[in-house]
Amino acid sequence: MNILKFLPVPFILGLIGFYLCSYVVEETDQVILTQFGKPVGEPVTEAGLHFKIPFIQEVNRIEKRFLPWDGPANEMSTKDKTYLIIDTFARWRINDPMQYFLRLRDERSALSRLNDILGSETRNAVAKHELIEIVRTTKERVAKTDQALVEGIGKVGTLYPIKIGREKVEQQIFENAASKLEGFGIELLDVRFKRINYNETVRRRIYERMVSERQQIADRFRSEGAAEAAKISGTKEKDLQQIESEAYKRVQEIYGEADAKASTIYASAYNESKDSAEFYAFIKTLETYREILTSDISLVLTTDSPLFALFKSFSIPLAEDDLD
Repeated sequence: MNILKFLPVPFILGLIGFYLCSYVVEETDQVILTQFGKPVGEPVTEAGLHFKIPFIQEVNRIEKRFLPWDGPANEMSTKDKTYLIIDTFARWRINDPMQYFLRLRDERSALSRLNDILGSETRNAVAKHELIEIVRTTKERVAKTDQALVEGIGKVGTLYPIKIGREKVEQQIFENAASKLEGFGIELLDVRFKRINYNETVRRRIYERMVSERQQIADRFRSEGAAEAAKISGTKEKDLQQIESEAYKRVQEIYGEADAKASTIYASAYNESKDSAEFYAFIKTLETYREILTSDISLVLTTDSPLFALFKSFSIPLAEDDLD
């Protein structure tokens, strides 16, 4: 205030007049001048110092930068009647400030119009496509699946072919909404799905279907395991029977060969001489006695019995200890 005392009054009035007649446009702004509420002249889009009529013209600043739109999450139905909660976002800017000012005036009105148009176009696009088209990004990407599902265990696990993909659906929303927003002086830059969720009823049904799929796969694995176990058990029994049969056959062959050799030896020994034959018969008789005569056995033999013949040939009776 002390400095103003030394300044001439005309200079002060000139500063005040200059302040009232001028305005600055920032790099991020564009300005529309209104006179008694009506726009006058062309929009001012160049940054710098500009002038207006004081007290009559008013400066209306409009954002020049890219602006965000984050729409509310809405419940929507797909073509296959699956209810989803879809949250979308977009980027936009004001490319025609005069049209924007005449139709909408401020950013709050613009966001309300974006909610209506983008929400409507999103709902229309989702209703025209299957669930997998909304969730999957591109049709070239192949999801990993269980072999059991691929082989057709249950149709609950069948993957439908992708014809469009999520990016194409988003592009359809963008194209349809952009044409409608042009009349408001708004250029739509991009639209994307931010989040896709099932509602509670569908989520519960999806979980039940997942459990059913896992159960079907588990049942198939169990049945295949039981079949394989039965096959292995059958093969084992077959192999065991074959081994036992071959072993029994070989044992009988060995027994036959041994009996044949023994018979040959017995015959050759018996035919060598009379004394050898008698000695052989004597030894065999003793072996027979050793096998059948024990302390806990009693025999009743006739005098004509071959077993009793040896006893008759001795002049003195034999004791049981002598036979051993």
